[in-house]
Amino acid sequence: MSKAIGIDLGTTYSVAAIIEDGRAKIIKNAEGENLTPSVVAETAQGYKLVGSVARRQAAANPERTVISIKRHMGTDYRVSLNGRTYAPQEISAFILRKIKSDVENYLGEKVQKAVITVPAYFNDGQRQATKEAGVMAGFDVMRIINEPTAASLAYGLDHEDIQTILVWDLGGGTFDVSILELGDGLFQVKAVNGNIELGGDDWDERLVDYLAERFLNEHGFDIKSDKISLQRLREASEKAKRELSYKPSTSISLPFIRTGKKELKNLEASIDRETFEAITADLREKLLGPTRQALADAKLTTDGIDHVVLVGGSTRMPSVRDLVEKTFHKKPFIKINPDEVVGIGAAIQAGVLMGEINDVILVDVTPLSLGIETEGGLFSKIISRNSTIPTSAGQIFTNAEDNQTVMDIHVLQGEREMAIDNISLGQFQLTDIPPLPRGKAQVEVTFEIDVNGIVKVSAQDLYTEEQTGIKIDASHLLSDEQVEQAVKEAEAHTEEDIKRRGEVEVNIRADNMIRAAESMMEEKREKIPASYLRQIERAILNLKEALAEGDSSVIKAGTEELRKLLGKM
Repeated sequence: MSKAIGIDLGTTYSVAAIIEDGRAKIIKNAEGENLTPSVVAETAQGYKLVGSVARRQAAANPERTVISIKRHMGTDYRVSLNGRTYAPQEISAFILRKIKSDVENYLGEKVQKAVITVPAYFNDGQRQATKEAGVMAGFDVMRIINEPTAASLAYGLDHEDIQTILVWDLGGGTFDVSILELGDGLFQVKAVNGNIELGGDDWDERLVDYLAERFLNEHGFDIKSDKISLQRLREASEKAKRELSYKPSTSISLPFIRTGKKELKNLEASIDRETFEAITADLREKLLGPTRQALADAKLTTDGIDHVVLVGGSTRMPSVRDLVEKTFHKKPFIKINPDEVVGIGAAIQAGVLMGEINDVILVDVTPLSLGIETEGGLFSKIISRNSTIPTSAGQIFTNAEDNQTVMDIHVLQGEREMAIDNISLGQFQLTDIPPLPRGKAQVEVTFEIDVNGIVKVSAQDLYTEEQTGIKIDASHLLSDEQVEQAVKEAEAHTEEDIKRRGEVEVNIRADNMIRAAESMMEEKREKIPASYLRQIERAILNLKEALAEGDSSVIKAGTEELRKLLGKM
């Protein structure tokens, strides 16, 4: 029997894991790393780059590089690469396709089945889009599960006595808080909340703003007005954020910044943890609102929480961990790498579905209320948030006008009282209703939510038994034909990737050389003459630009030049 894999499709990084000999194991990618950057790029020649190679060349190729696409899942946002437009799920499919290829190379066999995780607070459209991405990548998506639930699985907390767990999941682009009751092999989600527009990227952006303002004051040039310089600054800011998690201060050095006068200036700055925490204090405060709401929904106080589990690389920040201790008066669970814990949990769920693991039962909930728009633009809830799934519920509605023969059903998701303030999932019509006086017709609207949290809605006239329904068909989703076409293109790209294997290996070698050079400079910066340091930095920048252009011969030459410089050092 072929393996099923668990995938944490993250905003910044993605992770894949399988069950091997009864235990979850992270699978390294083709570059030998546990984490695959969720980055997709296209060279000037039209070749796709995914993962570490795409990330490395981003500074030299910002207009053809896509990062943090997860923040746009389930929306009508589109990106353009070399004149072609892509939906967010298509970009995500490129990432998933690379993961699939890397796992298959590791196992030596084809992999079809997958469990993919999503933020607990993802709505139906976002979950549908994630599942579509998996299908386009060639997967049979067995289950979409919530990231906090996966994290709890990874910790094996279900094997202990019944207890209440709160999970803080702060990734690159989203924040989730989930409350679970678990033990004796049972997982029951009691409440979820979160903010899909809050993540580690926002902490990075604060550093970008801080450093850009300093550069503007010093040189009179707004570094954010130049796309290449801005991307370099973002990369440096993310690195500084990571270093400040284990160092009291760090330095940032960006040479060769092009100013408005076509001059080249250097950005040199140092920042300490205290300053970083001060400029991001309001972001930390935003973690508390969803937490209080989840506690209220679960009818609990902080004293009722037995353990706090931290998930996502951004929870490494000391100020975030301090906030947990201050809020819950206990140290958080951090035994498993927060970048990998969700992928491990997804693999465990895949093992459960494949019959490899038999002692776990998941009981999840829907994150937002579901209902329809009624007379006066009101939102009428049919399934309340935090209802256990799978579930179904119906409610009877009547005609708003005399002799009304058609009823428009507007499906919504959210918590606001007015329909316009909630998320529209789609619309459909029930026709051939008998012409009756106002308030006499009877139409039952039924919602069904499956184990993936995906919704189907139907409406039936109880007099004629006329029935119709909807598969959510909002503008951000793709048609079956578009999905099928994407699958065919995926197969075509797979053949193309085999043909381009040599070129891909050239890119990987260049990427490794850049990483080695940057690591060596970081370790020995104080011992390297300034003029020689600038030669290496220029060679790195040239190689990144070569990766963006995609010409293998230029990439090889740039790699060799950098190798010689490092050899001399």
